[in-house]
Amino acid sequence: MVWRNLRNAFPEKDEQARRKIERQFYRNLCDYAVETLKLLTISREEIARRMVFTNPEVVSGFFKEQRSVLQLTAHQFNWEWLLAHGSFVYHAPMDFVYQRVNNEFFNKVSVEIRTRFGGHAILRDEVARESIRRKNIIRGIAIVADQYPGYKSDKKYQTTFLHQETVFFYGSNQLAVMLQYPVVFYSVKKIRRGYYETTAIEIAQPPFGKKEDIVIENYVRAVERTIREDPASWLWSHNRWKKRHLTPG
Repeated sequence: MVWRNLRNAFPEKDEQARRKIERQFYRNLCDYAVETLKLLTISREEIARRMVFTNPEVVSGFFKEQRSVLQLTAHQFNWEWLLAHGSFVYHAPMDFVYQRVNNEFFNKVSVEIRTRFGGHAILRDEVARESIRRKNIIRGIAIVADQYPGYKSDKKYQTTFLHQETVFFYGSNQLAVMLQYPVVFYSVKKIRRGYYETTAIEIAQPPFGKKEDIVIENYVRAVERTIREDPASWLWSHNRWKKRHLTPG
């Protein structure tokens, strides 16, 4: 699957270049597994040293204006460290949306890791209701929004992404319209083993009309740019390009 995804996403690269990305991806994937487990014991000081926010003023500026922010990122290593540091760097509550996994043990561990520094967990199926309930709290809402929209009932956004017809969750766009929050995207870059930096990029500002797609379209393009800049750091091992929900034509 990894090789198929790389081949389809980078037809302009030769096999040698794609194999190099593939090898580095597997190294990054192994690092990610160890780094994620380390979140059970790592200190705030250490995570702040290893996941550097290059421009925190972009988001903290909204908080100073008493505005909540919708914060989007992708499965770019290491998104778990990004959430961990983001939970305390801004001195504002951080909600995050997650999908429950079937294994109860792994679900418990993943929630514990993500809430250890103060993050507030919101089940994906409850995001609209919970966001309205907490609307008077100035906070960030974090979503890793590039995964495949697995439910048949999910509203989807179809576009061309990395040379392929691709469907994305439309939920982030719907949430931005419902809440009328500014939207930022976090681009994560691996500096060296165990060290990352992230840059917040403002991708959309309200007001948003009910039929506008600006949030999801700008998000897709931001993800694509980040992947092209550092292709070995994206999660190529997930089945991102399933076809059953694509609209013909």
